[in-house]
Amino acid sequence: MSAVPEPEDPASHGLDPQRLARAGDCLGRYVDEGKLAGWQLVVASGGAVVWNECRGLADIEAGAPVRPDTIWQWRSMTKPVTSVAALMLYEAGAFALDDPVARWLPAFASPLVYRYGPPFAPVTVPSPEPIRVRHLLTHTAGLSYGFHYVHPVDALYRAAEDEPGWASADLAARCERWAATPLVYTPGTRWMYSVATDVLGRLVEVVSGQGLDEFFAERIFGPLGMTDTGFCAEGERAARVPAVYTLDPATGKLARDKEASARGTEPRAFLSGGGGLAGSAGDYHRFTQFLLRGGELDGVRLLGAPTVARMFRNHLPGGASYTELQPEPPAWKPEPGVGFGLGLAVVTDPVAAGSAASVGTGFWAGSLNTEFFADPAEDLAAMLFTQLTPYGVLPLQRDLTQLIYPALTGQRA
Repeated sequence: MSAVPEPEDPASHGLDPQRLARAGDCLGRYVDEGKLAGWQLVVASGGAVVWNECRGLADIEAGAPVRPDTIWQWRSMTKPVTSVAALMLYEAGAFALDDPVARWLPAFASPLVYRYGPPFAPVTVPSPEPIRVRHLLTHTAGLSYGFHYVHPVDALYRAAEDEPGWASADLAARCERWAATPLVYTPGTRWMYSVATDVLGRLVEVVSGQGLDEFFAERIFGPLGMTDTGFCAEGERAARVPAVYTLDPATGKLARDKEASARGTEPRAFLSGGGGLAGSAGDYHRFTQFLLRGGELDGVRLLGAPTVARMFRNHLPGGASYTELQPEPPAWKPEPGVGFGLGLAVVTDPVAAGSAASVGTGFWAGSLNTEFFADPAEDLAAMLFTQLTPYGVLPLQRDLTQLIYPALTGQRA
């Protein structure tokens, strides 16, 4: 079990303990008001954990509290892990970032781009540009998600999900189906949050000759000591996965979501590199420290420091924010001053973003309202875990930065 290390004195690591306590109290109001079942907040500065707080219940019906070793469904906070896996293969010379994905996934050899028409009869044209590895890392591949509901192509993704056998389809089969679906736009021209990281996970499988679960376990989790993370929590670990609750906007009350709750403990054929992992806060702390330490942790190096630095730079065309590059209407919430690096969002203009985060801060979230950021300039990381759906029903991403950054004192011992 890779527990969160015992917190050290925040003041010795440049943070005011009273202000960190204030952050916990502010987040605690969501529990007091019945808007969150429970949460865990971990803050690390200068490589040391300085705050680890749990509030509320992991299971309301059972009265079980959130514990320091709770195993959270990370959902889309899986994406940076899959991106690291791909970059490990990149560093080994397996491919270049500009290589066409079809070299290893031939189903993507002749992509078609949507032009007009209804979902049942779309008019398409051949794409003038192939899907490249960098497009998968940056969500500029032209792929989509069925939950967007803003473009006719989104409906085609939902239609695939309604097809017989989809629930039991593995990553390879799903990639074949996605490859047969028109692209929303020409690769490399726009940004759209999508199944791109799942396709990237399939690329990792084909290039490495291992299942994504095997690659993660042998090449990332084992070396980094992330012993509580995997695609399915089984045995004693299953009992540490909290229930998922949905917040009804009409009543403001929490209700248990049985299907979402089961995803963390039921084995699945689909190994989602875009959102399938469940793990402890201690494990995600180790992962963020691996990033902030330039690709090395406790003497184990998985990536070169220059590669990690590239992850935290904006790779979108013209240095644009992803808000500027979204198709109309936008499928994702507007975030001016935020670009996209290799596997995570990156702050490019804190003033435009309305954030206290430094330029180059990387962050992302999961659909169950998990949040994290890693700030290389301040050597600061924070993670907030909860199990609430739908995403964004509470402003937890805003809260995490707004509450943690004011605790910085600029004075480390």
